[in-house]
Amino acid sequence: MIVVTGATGNVGRALVAELAEAGEAVTAVARHIGAADVPPGVRAVAADLGRPKSLAPALAGAHALFLLVAGEDPDGILRRAADAGIEKVVLLSSQGAGTRPGAYAHAAGFEAAATGAGPACTVLRPGGLASNALAWAEPVRRHRTAAAPFADVALPFVDPADVAAVAAAVLREAGHAGATYTLTGPEPTTPRQRAAAIGEALGEPVTFVEQTPEEARAQMLRFMPPAVADGTLAVLGTPTPQERTVTQDVPRLLGRPATPFTTWAARNVTAFR
Repeated sequence: MIVVTGATGNVGRALVAELAEAGEAVTAVARHIGAADVPPGVRAVAADLGRPKSLAPALAGAHALFLLVAGEDPDGILRRAADAGIEKVVLLSSQGAGTRPGAYAHAAGFEAAATGAGPACTVLRPGGLASNALAWAEPVRRHRTAAAPFADVALPFVDPADVAAVAAAVLREAGHAGATYTLTGPEPTTPRQRAAAIGEALGEPVTFVEQTPEEARAQMLRFMPPAVADGTLAVLGTPTPQERTVTQDVPRLLGRPATPFTTWAARNVTAFR
């Protein structure tokens, strides 16, 4: 049995589907989840990573765990996993845990806990996710506009489906214990280019509006702490050489090229109609 936390998110939902299609027994976990949220044959268990005790029913009988960076007690989560007999943990962290551990201290703390715990651990560090563009869905639907700061700074955003495919491979295969994989798309793209790709998928132009960093920060503070907002803006505006670099972990682990943003946009075009 493989337990997938965050099973209703962009990565988790794709991972559950991939594992189920491969014939794996899967338990899908999220705070609010039911049978209608998962493929046939997948067990859905409501639990909260902020309350490690709530994970006990989901972990019973499982051998592997896909774990989000969520909650404030990684040690408690990992103790529960070890007590349940979990042998393998795949942690979905963030590239920022390696490039900016001060700003991404929460993710870095989870990594330290997971790599020091009993079960064998593999860390996945995606860069920016292509699905971040879903923040543009409403303004694109209503006004055919998309706003972001740093219009011409390019980063190699990764398709969440590629992250899920890597996670599935690591969960199902031997030989990944102790590894850290940095996951990117096949080429850097700018916010302006990503907006244009959405317009191309729609068959209508999308007007790009460049925000000031202050405008973007105010928007980010609605759903993230100040330190994370500032770290995110730093990545978007003044990325390090590592953050700009296309890695080969996705093609090496999957045996195919990473998915370009244009393909993600075409696959998700209904969100912007």
